[in-house]
Amino acid sequence: MDGGGRYLQPMTAYPAGFAVARAASGGRRPASPFKQPSRIRKLFGSSGSVRRRSVAPIEQRLPRFLGTGLTLAFFSAVVGYGLWQGGHIDDFIRQHGEPHHALARTVGLGLEQVTISGISQMGEKEVLAAAGINGRLSLAFLDVNDLRERLERVPMVKSATVRKLYPNELVITLAEREAHAIWQNNGELFVVAADGTVIDLMQDERYLKLPFVVGEGANVRSKDYLALVEAAGPLKQRIRAGTLVAGRRWTLKMDNGMDVRLPEIGATEALARLVKLEHEQKILEKDVLAIDLRMADRVVVRLTEEAALARAEALKKKPMRGKGVDT
Repeated sequence: MDGGGRYLQPMTAYPAGFAVARAASGGRRPASPFKQPSRIRKLFGSSGSVRRRSVAPIEQRLPRFLGTGLTLAFFSAVVGYGLWQGGHIDDFIRQHGEPHHALARTVGLGLEQVTISGISQMGEKEVLAAAGINGRLSLAFLDVNDLRERLERVPMVKSATVRKLYPNELVITLAEREAHAIWQNNGELFVVAADGTVIDLMQDERYLKLPFVVGEGANVRSKDYLALVEAAGPLKQRIRAGTLVAGRRWTLKMDNGMDVRLPEIGATEALARLVKLEHEQKILEKDVLAIDLRMADRVVVRLTEEAALARAEALKKKPMRGKGVDT
């Protein structure tokens, strides 16, 4: 302290050597001993730079042409809503298709050619209708997976592949199910494939020569019926249909209306007996309604009504052997 009771140095505490460093620097303020790490300065800048930073006006921070874009979007929404309410959009879609398809057609990506291969029983119009293809579509926006799934839902189609050939051609390749037999069930006639899949209703004369099976489950066992027809040998041309009885055995309908009842087991052997009877006795030419071959040791026949009456009369006239009767 000096003589007046004042301190010769400021009361502020400085680190040791601070005053000496200040004097040595010619009175300039020395650097702060608490320096910011360089990493912090790099990330956040110095305190001085933070104080000098200014905030840009809001119009400089918004994207350019934002106002113009919003205005156009607003008017587009208004116009679109008006067209929709007035029914103009529906009219446009009916005439030109969906807007994205119409736009694709204007740039040369329309659907101008469809190539279909692998069909023999279906017509081209059937294929196009099943796939939902028309002139209002464009190749660019067609979903080939959706088209394939649509086509494979058609009973006649076993498998389908669909490919795009830009700029405007679609290629469809089909594998059809082959018509294998005509199936009658509950009074209706169906065309079925070899695996029993119903292809279509029987409404086309081109299927008339197919094998004919009747009864529940006969569609999936048509191959068994065809095997029996082949086993009939010289009589196979006279077999017109096969009825599956109770899902177990077959009854054959001959060309003269006669029924031939086959056993569940040993049907092929029973047919061999029928061939022998026809060869030796011409049994198919007799007045018989049905021949039952289900028993291996005998043949049971059912006569027509006229043949049964004639047989009864013949038995009445036949002399009886026994007591009191001359022989």
